[in-house]
Amino acid sequence: MVKAIFFDLDDTLLWDKKSVEKAFQETCHFAEELTGQDCSGLEKEVRAAATELYASYDTYEFTKMIGINPFEGLWGTFDDEGPEFQQMKTIVPSYRQEAWTAGLKKINIDNSSTIGSQLADYFPEARKRNPVLYEESLKVLEDLKEHYHLLLLTNGSPSLQGLKLEITPEIAPFFDCVVISGAFGVGKPDPSIFEHALSKFDLSADEVLMVGDNLMTDIIGAEKAGIRSVWINREQKAPHESIIPTYEIQHLEELLQLLEQL
Repeated sequence: MVKAIFFDLDDTLLWDKKSVEKAFQETCHFAEELTGQDCSGLEKEVRAAATELYASYDTYEFTKMIGINPFEGLWGTFDDEGPEFQQMKTIVPSYRQEAWTAGLKKINIDNSSTIGSQLADYFPEARKRNPVLYEESLKVLEDLKEHYHLLLLTNGSPSLQGLKLEITPEIAPFFDCVVISGAFGVGKPDPSIFEHALSKFDLSADEVLMVGDNLMTDIIGAEKAGIRSVWINREQKAPHESIIPTYEIQHLEELLQLLEQL
């Protein structure tokens, strides 16, 4: 019998990809205002530059283990406890400026260093202005709250994941507990974070479902911990040859029907 449901946050309840997309659109529009030039290729170039730069830092292995992506590095402060987070905190100001400057250079914008600095400061504010919830998230959580313990199990920096919850204040009240990888010390798919989440309710693995969008973190991690998984496959991605979710849905409301069957 299912007694608790663990939810991933980004691109499961919050549409993080859409928020990042909107922030890029706003920032690139600001770049056009500053330069008077067409900046239509800027987003693509900044994404590429950011991804390459991000992988070059000593903190890269840590960010992979905790689950912090390059685009979160473009707006997070990482003022969290621990030497790796403090190292990230010192890196990100120059990382942002370099990523935007490199993107501008690629599309042949003059004075790219000065403008890059302005865009680096603008993007975090644009991201904060654009939190996007999937339209069904709150309705589903409302329905589930009456019948199940709910836990949010999210990879990332405590300060940044906390900020995401702050700018979408409707979400957190539904949850009995929030577990963030950066505070725990290791991220999904490591089974230890799932076991830690189980201990919050004193439940066994077979009494829980894990709901998430990411096969490589949410689904395989749940499997390693002996927890049944629900893959929300909104983009209708092809099945993975070796990572098989217990259940698959394409819309969050399908979770309610699934639970009725269980």
